Amino acid sequence: MNEQELQDLQKMAEIAVNALEDIKAKDITVLDTAAKTSLFAKMIIASGDSSRQVKALVNNVAVELKAAGFEILSTEGEDSGEWALVDAGDLVVHVMLPAVRDYYDIDTLWGGEKPSFHAGAAKPWHAADSQ
Repeated sequence: MNEQELQDLQKMAEIAVNALEDIKAKDITVLDTAAKTSLFAKMIIASGDSSRQVKALVNNVAVELKAAGFEILSTEGEDSGEWALVDAGDLVVHVMLPAVRDYYDIDTLWGGEKPSFHAGAAKPWHAADSQ
């Protein structure tokens, strides 16, 4: 990536994080994935407290990125609201319910740390606990 592309990517990430914070997303994680895949350079993962909030978070990210002049390639998962994402090319934003995020654990899959989830909340459901 050249210098301008890196600056644009950083700006995209900042806009996305601000859009998530505006709708009160929890446990926002920004991962640099450029060394792991050529499909995208950064991934943002966040949690929402309800299906409605997950949908609102994804919508707000897409609206804010588009308003700043960035192209949105697609949005997915808005029907169920359990796991939704915004694909903006070099930036992919995942928003999930805490139980879904805990189950799929894409944070550690992509080299990040498993979130502790917000203090005071019940421990998210985990597949290993149900046996």
